[in-house]
Amino acid sequence: MATIFEKIINREIPAYIVYEDDLVISFLDISQVTQGHTLVVPKEPYKDIYEMPENILGHTMKIVSKVSKACKEVFEIEGLNILSNNGAYAGQTVYHFHFHVLPRFIDDGVSMKFPNHMNDMTIAEYKKRALMIKEALL
Repeated sequence: MATIFEKIINREIPAYIVYEDDLVISFLDISQVTQGHTLVVPKEPYKDIYEMPENILGHTMKIVSKVSKACKEVFEIEGLNILSNNGAYAGQTVYHFHFHVLPRFIDDGVSMKFPNHMNDMTIAEYKKRALMIKEALL
């Protein structure tokens, strides 16, 4: 079954498209969490970041940068979040990889607070976690 993004790409349902090329499409998120909330979506239906080819991911991120700069130019934003939810536990609801470009404003009601566990960590644990990631990158 086609995702809602595939239906937008195929022009089966309407969207407010702000950018499109051969690989990527970008359109306003229907929820408009904040003014200018935009999605950047590869046209191929990769489920999540783990399936994304690096060249497509790189191009998608290039368009994220362009859309971010455009939002900064046209809205009086105080900041910007770039988000990608991968997996249900991370909040992914559309299983077609995408980035959210989320302009931020004073008192916009959006909470992006993360818990800080630095006081729970030992130097040994930091080193262990870093080594695990380094070894997986080889």
